[in-house]
Amino acid sequence: MAKTDLKNFTLPELEAFLSGQGKERFRATQIFKWLYQKDAQSFEEMTNLSKDLRAELENTACISNLEPATVEVGSDGTRKYLFLLEDGAGVESVVIPDEGRNTLCISSQAGCAMGCEFCLTGTYNLTRNLTTAEIIGQVCAIKREVEIRNVVFMGMGEPLHNLDNVIRALQIMVDGNGLQLSNRRVTVSTCGLVPEMARLGREVISNLAISLNATTDELRDRIMPINRRYPLKVLLQACREFPLPSRRKLTFEYVLLGGINDSLADAKRLLKLIHGIPAKVNLIPFNEHQGCDFIAPTQAAIDIFHAHLLAHNVTVITRDSRGGDISAACGQLKGRLAEKSVNGEG
Repeated sequence: MAKTDLKNFTLPELEAFLSGQGKERFRATQIFKWLYQKDAQSFEEMTNLSKDLRAELENTACISNLEPATVEVGSDGTRKYLFLLEDGAGVESVVIPDEGRNTLCISSQAGCAMGCEFCLTGTYNLTRNLTTAEIIGQVCAIKREVEIRNVVFMGMGEPLHNLDNVIRALQIMVDGNGLQLSNRRVTVSTCGLVPEMARLGREVISNLAISLNATTDELRDRIMPINRRYPLKVLLQACREFPLPSRRKLTFEYVLLGGINDSLADAKRLLKLIHGIPAKVNLIPFNEHQGCDFIAPTQAAIDIFHAHLLAHNVTVITRDSRGGDISAACGQLKGRLAEKSVNGEG
């Protein structure tokens, strides 16, 4: 019989699992703290559990543990991790330092089914969803090396396409007996799965980032196929209805593609689209990669776009390109490892 990975459980689910084995419910809290606050990697370490209970757990359960297959460190302090999962699938995580406050970008799927034209991960197609344990395992593994203040679901995959496991992972992250992250410090990004946005808002409190990237349906249909199912009008209505805690804002991510969506006219249309929504805008100059015909915007185009939003009282940040010397764009490290394998290197 396959053993049950306890990192797939939220605290209430772990309580139910132990209760089904005739154990006291409070044992779940003890185990949860060992997993996420003391980083226990074996039941033997859980010294406030009886030897008999530890032996029983050893027979029926397991604790998964991710170890990075590759780590690259950039000159700007960015750290890129590649994890190889049990079935050989590869996923990436990135630590981005910012004035001593590290943000961890994690993956939710191996590959992606959304097919966004500018995204390298999408070229791998979807291999599978990550389990809750594989999502949370990225955080646990990297916390052993660096302190993490913020977690963003902006790595490989569309988080809302794997919503059950993403919600479980979020609940573990913000649980006071778990990883103890503030829900203000956790952000989920989506390309615009409208029904799943509503469910996320109902079931867990987190920040939400919308990957917008176009100001007309014609362009968004072309570069983001999800728009054909949920066009801008539908998506933006869902944004207006998303339950935001007091004084919180939605984030609109906008990848600036040179000569495609980076004009002043685009900036003006963007203002109209998000009018009335408590929002901030992250402008992301495109990171050029092999096999993609899009180019980075000019600095002048970036500056004009940024200045126009700022002049109309929109909170806007132009994201610096980080980790350019270590394949920090999603999918680049996985792609390089695959190339080495094909060529018989490494």
